[in-house]
Amino acid sequence: MERTGCVIAGGGPAGMMLGLLLARAGVEVVVLEKHQDFLRDFRGDTVHPSTLRLLDELGLGPQFAALSRSVLERMKMEIGGETVIAADFSRLRGPHRHIAMVPQSEFLGLLAKAGTAEPNFTLHMGASVVSLRQDAGRVTGVHYRDETGTVHELAAPLTVGCDGRWSTVRQELGLALRETEVPMDVWQVRVPKAGPGEQGVFARFGPGYASVTMDRGDYYQTSYLIPRGHNAQLRSAPIEDFRSRLAELFGWTPEQLSAIRSWDDVKLLEVTMGLLPRWHAPGALCIGDAAHPMSPVGGVGVNLAVQDAVATARLLADPLRRGQLPTSRLAAVRRRRLLPTVAVQSNQRGEHNMLLRPALAGTLDRLPTPMRALQRFPALSGFTAYLGGIGLRPEHAPAFARRSAVDSHAG
Repeated sequence: MERTGCVIAGGGPAGMMLGLLLARAGVEVVVLEKHQDFLRDFRGDTVHPSTLRLLDELGLGPQFAALSRSVLERMKMEIGGETVIAADFSRLRGPHRHIAMVPQSEFLGLLAKAGTAEPNFTLHMGASVVSLRQDAGRVTGVHYRDETGTVHELAAPLTVGCDGRWSTVRQELGLALRETEVPMDVWQVRVPKAGPGEQGVFARFGPGYASVTMDRGDYYQTSYLIPRGHNAQLRSAPIEDFRSRLAELFGWTPEQLSAIRSWDDVKLLEVTMGLLPRWHAPGALCIGDAAHPMSPVGGVGVNLAVQDAVATARLLADPLRRGQLPTSRLAAVRRRRLLPTVAVQSNQRGEHNMLLRPALAGTLDRLPTPMRALQRFPALSGFTAYLGGIGLRPEHAPAFARRSAVDSHAG
């Protein structure tokens, strides 16, 4: 039987960040990532100012800056034929007055490289949690299946579920989400660029349509919103109808849109949003989307998950080092992160009701009053940028995890 100090299910932003921080604290960590690599289509590729500052504190700023990236200073939206700057990150204070748009695979690769430089860090790719080990009502590790199909037993005083909105750890613990009704699912598609085109992130909302697209260098990563549960019905129409709608919204040419050959090229994201009333059980904890799956609105899921990981490391590193992990310390993670989580989800519900529901219902024909205030008072866009880019209760790197950029690069 294998043993470690903490086993983390999921090698996404929360899992990789938590693994790195705990390893730097001197805790032996094993991260289990079920895929063989970090390459995925349509993952969150936005890294917010608070995460950029965190990377600086960890000594990883120069390495991150070397990744392929573009920056978003202003979030522009076209609503009912009018354009508004929904968030202006250039109005923020500090060195990072933008959102960095980096392929998540590269961001995770950076964290993995930093982690493997620590002697206490182990990453198993192609390894998925099968079930939890339990003894007398306490979680004592996991059973996991490796890339060959072999099942292993891994004992640990702490198991952390960072395995996303369909979390196996959460299901094994029997923790039930309090789900929030959402108005949409999302079709996701790539459209090749033809020339420079419009850069950054831009959105179109109006009667009967809602779509957001991101410039990813040589293609546009596009999310097209559909009414919740209508996927099968809408796919019964010819694919040409969908291509025509995208051409109407974004001015893309038939040559560009020919890349969408069939409905097989249109991926479905079934949106789930909710919050666990309790994030922990004795010996186990859920964070990130495993504890609070987010709406894709605002692209804040990655940022919030990373912040959860920092708070978790700060609160649990010392008890793990001492070999004493009371349940009260696990409960403290939720208490620490509940306010920012509830605030973000409340804001997302507001955007659902203000923009998405009327857009999908065909009634959004003018700029809503709150958006009109942004248009009239541009300084407000700095406030919305702060809420979206930094948020309430931003987390800083614990002292035990900080490195200078020189030391981190040398490592």
